Amino acid sequence: MLSETTPDDEGTTEPLTRDRRAPGRVTLRTDLRAVLPEAGAAFAVTAAVFVLLYARVESGDSATVAVMPFMADAGTYWMYLLSQAFGWSALLWAWGTVMLGLLLSGQRPAWLPASPQVLERWHRTTSLTTMALMFAHALMFAAELVRYEAALGWAERLWAGFADSFVPGWYDSGTGRIAIPIGQGALYLAIPLGLLFYVRHRIGAHTWRRMHRFVIVVYVLSVWHTLLYGTNVWYGEWPRTVLWLLQLPVAVLLVLRLTRPARRAERLSPSGWRSGSASMQGWALRAVGRVAAVAVVLGLVAVVVSGHDGGRERPAEAPSTAPHAPEGE
Repeated sequence: MLSETTPDDEGTTEPLTRDRRAPGRVTLRTDLRAVLPEAGAAFAVTAAVFVLLYARVESGDSATVAVMPFMADAGTYWMYLLSQAFGWSALLWAWGTVMLGLLLSGQRPAWLPASPQVLERWHRTTSLTTMALMFAHALMFAAELVRYEAALGWAERLWAGFADSFVPGWYDSGTGRIAIPIGQGALYLAIPLGLLFYVRHRIGAHTWRRMHRFVIVVYVLSVWHTLLYGTNVWYGEWPRTVLWLLQLPVAVLLVLRLTRPARRAERLSPSGWRSGSASMQGWALRAVGRVAAVAVVLGLVAVVVSGHDGGRERPAEAPSTAPHAPEGE
């Protein structure tokens, strides 16, 4: 039997072996059992967000109603509000799992309250919870569209709801033509990238590490989707400012992760620049990545300080017509 110990992206070590039943190996089944309490907390948060969104619609304070006046009836459009609630919970959990991943993949700060093994388990379970919340967000959006297209037959309604929610480029109304494919891209990247962890003994730790780095792309797409399509943050008010502020610690940790990597091979050193052409190319790419990350941090600070965050002015009066008005209403 061949086995060795290799550091992974979280800075921990684990045995790599050809024995499929090697003791101590983390499996998807084990993590699915461990995720149940956290999933309960996620659904409780979703329920609280749903109640808040519902109450804001009923009181007339909802920005969603300012964008789409026909949605003032919260009792009718409760599935859309639940989709929004799942979306916000998914973004919160995505933020948490990215923060944990960045903390674990760099040089671990001494002030972290838990061991690397515990933090790594939290990183895995928050990742699984995020995927579930993202799927629930898309599923409830599809369910609302099925209810929404009342003039169509059931087969056509089911297809319309599925295609608009899950087929990239199918949704053809307003901002959703751009925002929904971005959200779909985040979902379709999150699932394989999150689950590849459980087969990395087959694909190799090196290949897994290279692919796992693209998880940050999932998070960027999720935030972008929210800023474009989250009607609760369309306007230049405090919810949008808070969303931008939450990106600052992610960007700072990304800079620290790039400038102080745990793996020696990823560090910038004069010897790397003086080595062969392949090493020089890698050195140059890592240097460009660090410069880009610093630029992102400075850009986020400028957005928050200046207040120019892309938010729109709330209209004094509701639009006279609703975008993509409900069929049959």
